[in-house]
Amino acid sequence: MSLPFRTLFFKRTSEPVTIDVVHEGEVFAVRLRGHPRARRYTLRIHSTSREVVLSMPPRGSVKQATEFARKNGAWIAARLKKLPLAVPFGDGTIIPLRGVDHRIEHRSGARGTVWTEINAAGEHLLCVAGAAPHVPRRVRDYLKREAKAALDIASREAAALLGVTVKRVAIRDQSSRWGSCSTTGVLSYSWRLILAPPFVLDYLAAHEVAHLVEMNHSRAFWRVVHRLCPDMDRAKTWLDTHGTALHRYGMKG
Repeated sequence: MSLPFRTLFFKRTSEPVTIDVVHEGEVFAVRLRGHPRARRYTLRIHSTSREVVLSMPPRGSVKQATEFARKNGAWIAARLKKLPLAVPFGDGTIIPLRGVDHRIEHRSGARGTVWTEINAAGEHLLCVAGAAPHVPRRVRDYLKREAKAALDIASREAAALLGVTVKRVAIRDQSSRWGSCSTTGVLSYSWRLILAPPFVLDYLAAHEVAHLVEMNHSRAFWRVVHRLCPDMDRAKTWLDTHGTALHRYGMKG
């Protein structure tokens, strides 16, 4: 009697969860993942987390997976180099806020939390008070609050035009999609949309609100989106070009 694949895979307690691949002096960590429907070994790199994942077929082995990964070391290195580098939140870091570059300026002796300023040279600043270790969290919290406020307004304005009701707007750090809409009227968005120009955020709000009328991506759905957001095509092009790069902000280097 054979055991289910998941049982076999997880019974291999002595086998590594990750393996190291060395290419031209660089070491890349590759996470192994058993996949019951996989027919061959496959490599995938998550563009947002930069994690390298190797899927194994049911009858695969860690030895074969290791050989496959190391044989593809050049491919892993090349793909990772094409991804945008992480931009941690810290003093001096430049981040886009509503599509406008702002330099984070830590002001340890100041009161308050986070606010924006324009200095004498016309430079946009994102000022952060408090101790240095709290800067990343305070910046992230500020961006989430700004995203929640902007997306709540944009969503409810779009809903009013369609005569539908938004039950609630939630903010998350979604990596696979920019927004989602539930059948109960709850809209969820990525807080990173506050980094994009306003017309992009307005498009995503229109997109999700349109799902309250058409829970699909039919032609009728896109007609509703276009009615709410005539700048739709421009926003989609911007996301296709720059969207992936938004995920690098706030990531640890």
